[in-house]
Amino acid sequence: MLRRAVILATFALVATTARAAEKTEKKKGGGESFIQLPTLTTSVLRPDRRLGVLTIEVGIDVPDAGLRKRAQESIPLLRDAFTREMLTYAPTLGPGQAPNPDIISIQLQRAVDRTLGRPGAKLLIGSILTN
Repeated sequence: MLRRAVILATFALVATTARAAEKTEKKKGGGESFIQLPTLTTSVLRPDRRLGVLTIEVGIDVPDAGLRKRAQESIPLLRDAFTREMLTYAPTLGPGQAPNPDIISIQLQRAVDRTLGRPGAKLLIGSILTN
């Protein structure tokens, strides 16, 4: 009976350690200067005139350490600026019209520069999807 309790305690300890190791924040990629931002979503009209979703995955590359620290602290402000830009862009799309990545990147890059107070951070778009 004691042997069984020791074995179960050992397995519980190993499982707890494994879960703790999984919870450490893992960087998706992009190097030391890359900051991955949460996915942006907004509503668009589908060809059948029902509401669809425009989803954009973005990140910013900030080589300057001081500006990178400011960018990491400003993630909520960046998300707000991106949301505002997408709320002005999405209604301009006609029903079923594909989003223009050039316009989106220009608008979001301007939002990055305005939010951080100076240029130096490069916006990177991972994907643009509509549903």
